[in-house]
Amino acid sequence: MDIGVFIPIGNNGWLISKSSPQYLPTFELNKAIVQKAEEHGLDFALSMIKLKGFGGDTEFWDHCLESFTLMAGLAAVTDRIKLYASTPILVLPPAIVARMATTVDSIAPGRFGINIVTGWAPGEYSQMGLWPGDEHFGNRYDRAVEYVTVMKELWREGVSNFKGEFYEMDDCVLSPRPADGHIDIVAAGQSNTGMRFAAEHADYNFILGSGVNTPLAFADTTATLVDAARETGRDVGALSLFMVIADETDEAAQAKWQDYHDNADRAALAYMAGESASDTTADDSSTARTIVLPEGAVNFNMGTLVGSYETVAKMLDEVAEVNGTKGIMLVFDDFLDGIENFGTRIQPLMKSRRA
Repeated sequence: MDIGVFIPIGNNGWLISKSSPQYLPTFELNKAIVQKAEEHGLDFALSMIKLKGFGGDTEFWDHCLESFTLMAGLAAVTDRIKLYASTPILVLPPAIVARMATTVDSIAPGRFGINIVTGWAPGEYSQMGLWPGDEHFGNRYDRAVEYVTVMKELWREGVSNFKGEFYEMDDCVLSPRPADGHIDIVAAGQSNTGMRFAAEHADYNFILGSGVNTPLAFADTTATLVDAARETGRDVGALSLFMVIADETDEAAQAKWQDYHDNADRAALAYMAGESASDTTADDSSTARTIVLPEGAVNFNMGTLVGSYETVAKMLDEVAEVNGTKGIMLVFDDFLDGIENFGTRIQPLMKSRRA
């Protein structure tokens, strides 16, 4: 069972709270996190892309690094861990991203992959004049299919003459190419359309956990991905996403979680809800809908494992048993302490990580 970390490329990580650790993103911080993750045997690190934050008292995600350049830097200071950068398909052309990926792959051969971000928040793109209009909500995965097709042709053949609705290549060339002609593709769609895209074009799809101390709540969503992959005949693995808030005792960990929840940044949450509501076509399983549910939006409603180190280890082992799960991606309230405690206090207790 692979374990990875969703590194804090934006300020304050994934807690929209005034009482959670407050910090700015820096290369040095993320280098320390990823090197510590590598030291403790974690298998991958992924960075998101966010182009406009939510504001509020905490200025949540108003301060963000860029994903590809960050991961290129981390590729040069790591030896084993796999690294994933995120591409916003409305901003970066596929031929450029294919070349960027090949460049990072030359720094860290066989250790690099790309997370496809179709874009659900209009404010991120309209500020740059790049929002194509609300029709994007209905055709964003059609665009993503063309995007990935162009990149795969370039990696595999070194040339693309693809002609589609969104992209047209005219003897577009790429050299050098990745050593084996392949770069892993990651998707993160939670809707049925997003799952179909992952099943047909990706190697992995992130699955959002949900609820507090309900480690198996994501199983039905994973089953949807497994069924979709079975129909395509492709091997597509689920990478489940969970926040870990751990301490010496269950009570101490619960007290931290309650404090974060009680001190949520309401103004930042209100902005996020407004952006989410822009997509009137989204179904209830979509990312835009699930992350703003009122009962837990302080952490994007991702699955949250709260308890002692032993309690968290047991819940992570439950996650590992879900059919179709190839890995777990973790975030922490405090990343440096969280990675250290995971490596020294939680991982040694996990049956699924004995190797």
